[in-house]
Parts: sequence; structure tokens; C-alpha cells
Amino acid sequence: MIPSGGFRVYVTKDYLVFSSAHFITFAGHRCESLHGHNYRVGVALEGAIDAESWYVLDFSVLKRLARKLCDEIDHKVLLPLTNPKLTVEVQSGTVAVAYQGIPRYVFPLDDCALLDIPNTTVEMLARYLTHRMLAQLPPAVHATAIEVEVEENFGQSAAYREEIGVQPDPAANEPTETH
Repeated sequence: MIPSGGFRVYVTKDYLVFSSAHFITFAGHRCESLHGHNYRVGVALEGAIDAESWYVLDFSVLKRLARKLCDEIDHKVLLPLTNPKLTVEVQSGTVAVAYQGIPRYVFPLDDCALLDIPNTTVEMLARYLTHRMLAQLPPAVHATAIEVEVEENFGQSAAYREEIGVQPDPAANEPTETH
């Protein structure tokens, strides 16, 4: 008999890290200087256990996926592609970045990770990694939620959690009438 209730597996290892450069744009007219962090990543997966294996997902599979994603952005300049204050243009093997129309940086393309996010905050990096992880989970996994935590410095982290296979209730967003 399969135990009822929810199960959660979590991995974080010394090799689930990436060292990358970034900068953040802030409200108003402020853009911080280029700098870097040694980021650490943790991944939690919730769901039902498999009746044959008795686990949510083999730790080795979860670690391998997380490491692959960390390696993709390790030693790269992280550039957000959907930031309205930035223009990111790829041309002749380089990436030119302008902030509010003013040229700011030019990097070799091979040194950049062009990310479909609005800013390179740890919140957005956690969301980005969560979505990448979801896209690569084996189809047989009976997961109900995933959470990725990204730490940019000891004691400073953000996590993004997403329910899997749960459709939002459209009625929950409709205004209710009061008399």
C-alpha cells in the first residue's frame, strides 16, 4: 500500500553552484554596476511516490538536472532579455547592452547567458531555473510542486515555487458583487 500524504525531496550540493556576473536595474533611473556572485542552488520536488521505486524522483536524476542548469550559466554574464530599460543586441559575435538608450557594455557572445527574464534578481533567476527544471523533468514523475532556491550570498536567497498540473480557478479572480 502506498502511504498517503505528501512527500518532498530536496537537493543542494557543493557543485550546484554558478559564478556569474550581472547587474540589476531599479525603479526610477538607476542601474547598478556590473558585479558577480557565487550563487548556490537548491531544488525541492513534491509529489506522490512511485509504487515500484518508493520515491518521488531518484536523487541522482534531480542532482544531474540541477547541475546541468547551473553549468549552462556558470562563468557567464547574465543578461535579461525582457527588461524594458535595456536593449540587448547580438551582432558579429558580441552582445551590446544599452541602458535607457545609452550604450553601457559590449561582451563576447560566448561569455553571455541571454535569459528570458525581466531582471537578473535572485527572484527571477529562481523562477527561470524552476521553469527550465520543469521542462526537463522525466514525464513519469508524479510531482505536484517544484521549488528552486537561489542564494547569491550567505544568508541572502530567494525561492520560486510552482504547482505542477494545477489549473488556476478562473472564478477566483472574478470580482464578487456586494449589495
